[in-house]
Amino acid sequence: MLPRRLLFAGWCALSLIALVTVPLTSLAEPVGHWREQVLAAADQAGLPRSALSVAAVPLDGPGRAQYFNADAPFSPASTMKLVTTYAALELLGPTFRWHTRLYTDGTREGDTLRGNVYFVSGGDPKLTEERLWSMLRELRAQGIAHIHGDLVLDDSYFYLPATWPLFDDDGDNPYAPYLVEPDAMLSNFNLHHVRASAGPDGIRLWATPALPSLVLDNQLVPADTGRCPAARSLGWSPLRQADGQVTLTVTGTLPSGCEVGRYLSLLSPDLYTGELLRALWQGIGGTWRGGQRRGVLAAGTTLLATSSSPDVVSVVRDINKYSNNPMARQLYLTIGAQHRVAGDVNDFAATERAVREWLVRKGVDVDGLVLDNGSGLSRIERISARQLAGMLEQVWRSPFAAEMIASMPLVAMDGTMRSRLRNTDMAGEGHIKTGSLRDVRAIAGFARDARQTTWAVVMLINYSDGMVPGALLDKMLAALRVSGAAVTVSARESER
Repeated sequence: MLPRRLLFAGWCALSLIALVTVPLTSLAEPVGHWREQVLAAADQAGLPRSALSVAAVPLDGPGRAQYFNADAPFSPASTMKLVTTYAALELLGPTFRWHTRLYTDGTREGDTLRGNVYFVSGGDPKLTEERLWSMLRELRAQGIAHIHGDLVLDDSYFYLPATWPLFDDDGDNPYAPYLVEPDAMLSNFNLHHVRASAGPDGIRLWATPALPSLVLDNQLVPADTGRCPAARSLGWSPLRQADGQVTLTVTGTLPSGCEVGRYLSLLSPDLYTGELLRALWQGIGGTWRGGQRRGVLAAGTTLLATSSSPDVVSVVRDINKYSNNPMARQLYLTIGAQHRVAGDVNDFAATERAVREWLVRKGVDVDGLVLDNGSGLSRIERISARQLAGMLEQVWRSPFAAEMIASMPLVAMDGTMRSRLRNTDMAGEGHIKTGSLRDVRAIAGFARDARQTTWAVVMLINYSDGMVPGALLDKMLAALRVSGAAVTVSARESER
């Protein structure tokens, strides 16, 4: 007999195929109440009803709001990003931008700047290597070629606690890109792209950007033939020194003609950003004599250059389409930094207060809501399906509805929904944010039924006794497409 979780996964895949091929040519004959179809699907899959929370609210056409277990606080996984991004659109404003600036306390002598250079971060969620290069290029264009002074890194924009709980990723890969912690000094997502290539002259191992504090120890063994391995099958072993330098030892066998690569976050944000700035400066022909340290912008300094981020609308789109955790965390803390008041012990607390107050003003009940870092990459964040659906109703009425809805993945077309519900008539018929953690699967967003009524829909599954495949949620979403408007039950029944 097959293991239960394999049977469960197989059932979900087969039942999804069966459901989405139901003809939609005639809705004159009701095909059933969506909520009941959802519960039947859960029952057939062996999923306890207590593990499921759903809400669906019609927004612009016929239908009645439908709920099940909708007031229970559930882990939302990355659907929590909808709260963070919508709050940012309203609390920061769609045109808000982050600014990163260079100052100096020194003086010019020809093409030499004598004095310290201050790099003042504004918590930018998308401060890329290219934008740092452009900012330094502006200095070169001003005629500065040589800097004689320290690089002082000012990361005081965020007010953070000394320590905070790290996300428990089950020890799989603590250096993964999606685990990068928020920091005002964050640049280039704090990532190195480490690659290995096997050729006639042996195996080359290199990292971009190439920074002095990342030392590569190439222990890869060449092979004449064989299949190219997945990057994860090789050994990637970082060893951190007391000064922050990291030695990355890479082991395994790499056949000739193969190239593998992996993105890893290995250095502290201040060390990474400082060394990246100096490396870029040298790359455009400049020289820098001086040390590197953390500090605060001194009085009486002169502004040298500024880099401004894309606006909040662009950042929100990147976060929701691709479920970018580091950007979501930076955005979450920015809300706190911009709304900090006396009594807020740090920007996590400031954000939580500001978001709770904002939700209450929007008419959303916050009882049982637990906020952590705003990305959903958390074991403690909780929200109910009714709360999240209520917020989506507010999105629909918001002056920024177009920007928020467009930021969410299009069903079967892009973002994290690109490969889901393909070969169905649902392609492009919904904007759905997905969420996935151990024991958690979730979707939330907007979907249209066959009568073109748009629904705010939330489906959360928290189940620790077996695999919870996304295909089950896809099946439930497809059921809304078919029968969402054919509601024949009473309001009391819909609340059960």
